[in-house]
Amino acid sequence: MDSTRVTEHPTSHERPQSGAGPTDPRGALLRTQEPMRTAPAAALPAQARMGDAPAEPGTAASCAKSGQAPSEHAQPALSEHSQPAATEPDPHRPRPAPESIPAQPDGEPDRSGGAGGGLERRSGQGVAPGAPMPMRRDGDRLRFVGAATRRIARGIDLDEIVMGLCRATVPTFSDAILVYLREPLPVGDERPTGPMVLRLRRTDRIPEERDTEGGFMPALQPEQPVDLAVVTAEQCEVRPGGALAEVLRGVRPVFADAPAAHDALPELLGPDAELTVPTGQRAILAPLRGRRRVIGAAVFLRRPERMAFEQDDLLVAAQLATHSALGIDKAVLYGREAYIADELQRTMLPEALPRCTGVRLAHRYLPAAETARVGGDWYDAIPLPGSRVALVVGDVMGHSMTSAAIMGQLRTTAQTLAGLDLPPQEVLHHLDEQAQRLGTDRMATCLYAVYDPVSHRITIANAGHPPPVLLHLGGRAEVLRVPPGAPIGVGGVDFEAVELDAPAGGTLLLYTDGLVESRLRDVWTGIEQLREKLAATAQLTGPDHPPPLEALCDEVLDMLGPGDRDDDIALLAARFDGIAPSDVAYWFLEPEEMAPGRARRLARHALSRWGLEELTDSVELLISEVVTNAVRYATRPVTLRLLRTDVLRCEVTDDVPQLPRLRQARATDEGGRGLYLVNRLAKRWGATRLSAGKVVWFELNQA
Repeated sequence: MDSTRVTEHPTSHERPQSGAGPTDPRGALLRTQEPMRTAPAAALPAQARMGDAPAEPGTAASCAKSGQAPSEHAQPALSEHSQPAATEPDPHRPRPAPESIPAQPDGEPDRSGGAGGGLERRSGQGVAPGAPMPMRRDGDRLRFVGAATRRIARGIDLDEIVMGLCRATVPTFSDAILVYLREPLPVGDERPTGPMVLRLRRTDRIPEERDTEGGFMPALQPEQPVDLAVVTAEQCEVRPGGALAEVLRGVRPVFADAPAAHDALPELLGPDAELTVPTGQRAILAPLRGRRRVIGAAVFLRRPERMAFEQDDLLVAAQLATHSALGIDKAVLYGREAYIADELQRTMLPEALPRCTGVRLAHRYLPAAETARVGGDWYDAIPLPGSRVALVVGDVMGHSMTSAAIMGQLRTTAQTLAGLDLPPQEVLHHLDEQAQRLGTDRMATCLYAVYDPVSHRITIANAGHPPPVLLHLGGRAEVLRVPPGAPIGVGGVDFEAVELDAPAGGTLLLYTDGLVESRLRDVWTGIEQLREKLAATAQLTGPDHPPPLEALCDEVLDMLGPGDRDDDIALLAARFDGIAPSDVAYWFLEPEEMAPGRARRLARHALSRWGLEELTDSVELLISEVVTNAVRYATRPVTLRLLRTDVLRCEVTDDVPQLPRLRQARATDEGGRGLYLVNRLAKRWGATRLSAGKVVWFELNQA
């Protein structure tokens, strides 16, 4: 049965029934006050079996009962409380409620016959009070399948689809359901390896409820109530060539008493399957087949006191299983795509920001929406020579996989250019050229800043990005005046850099336009609101104590209203601690043979002044090796700088661009052991190429 051909329009002029639909939880739970009165089908007239009013005198029904011939012109006597009788079915008369319509509550007429129960039209058997009426026509099944498939289709992930299947079928179509899914579920065109393993994903059943007489509604087996989650097997392995494998390969649903399912159900449900599966045609085993392979199975169960499944119910089960399997297949594909997007975004952005000397960092990233978790916004903090740090925030147009890919390329390019220690305006110029090589429509904005903790200065260049905001220690928030520049990718434009003060205790906030711009406000209104938010937050901690960085980032994001977030948001906050002049020692050394000895003496005096005499031997040895390598090839004065922070850092700068390389010296070599000693004794060391030379540095832990 194709779900696309299902229609909700009735095939007759029926009056709409209240409470119809598989999602109504009242089905099979409402009970009536009077007990069921069952009579033999042959003892009831045709109309009386369906709960019609008794025939009036003079009608064909009454004459037939009394043995008299009906009068040709006899008319029924109409009274205030009587219904006009008809010898033929009236197409405009309401028909009995289908199974998808629960029993009417007390006080409403029961159209199925009697106050306490009714008779099934085909078999004449009684229907338990409050139980769902059986589906009598194909139109009932079509309406049920249409409503059920709509509910299943509303789910977007695996759990929602499985829950939709359970809630749509219980109690309207079945009294209980068990859903088994393959583990692991195959994704797309992947070919699963290993044996097929089915795991119980969800069970649902009509709960036991107290009836009006103080008892309980029966479970699947009245004489022995069971718990489906306990009796059924949690996991089963489908044996190749076994009965369960044959049923799953056949794809079509089968009754439990069918020869194909006789051995398949115990294999699926476990050794206690006889406690779960009622006798007769009251259980259906339906394979769940996705686009390419079987991904599970569903078992529909009915209680023994309820009417058994009919042959047409197999078509209903097949339709439900098909829609559910295809929905699960798509949910697994969607989950894989979401996982790939999350991994892509996670790898494009830094997992953790580096610990830089003289500055503390905090960051936040929010995607535009849960359904589009990738975007073109990025942030970065890159350590530079001389204890400096580069702060970068950028935004590629759009929030898609393509934007994320372009963002990754631009971020990698920015890191490479930062390693060359180029000025900020030169970095943006090369980023602009790279964006043009990627494509003519690759546009992005970027702000690149370099902070020097020794000089307490910051150099900023902007490429069409919103300006940064500086929060001073006293609580004043200032929007920095930075030349806006053109976005990256325009081409043929120059970028300008400005150098500003970076006072100790100040906080620089870099962000993307998603934080300050939305459908409800323009970008400059948002920037002013951000400045006011920072100033108000700083007032809470007082003028002498800056607010904590993590809490400050959370407060900034709280300024966004429910409808304010239309784009990705990248946020980078930098707290300027700086390095005090008393913790810096700086000298120039002429490139001569006496330079290493002079460097050792200067370092010894500085360590004595700082109270770090225990590091004297190690520092003198390492400085001697690094300075010796520098003065051997340098043509200009060599600089030596010591920085005391949480570690002791030594930097030696010369005008030779070739970087030193660590190698293993042979026993006969007279040199080549200097960097080996540095590598063994120092906590960290490195060498960075500058625009005019290089810097070699190492760090030692303070005792």
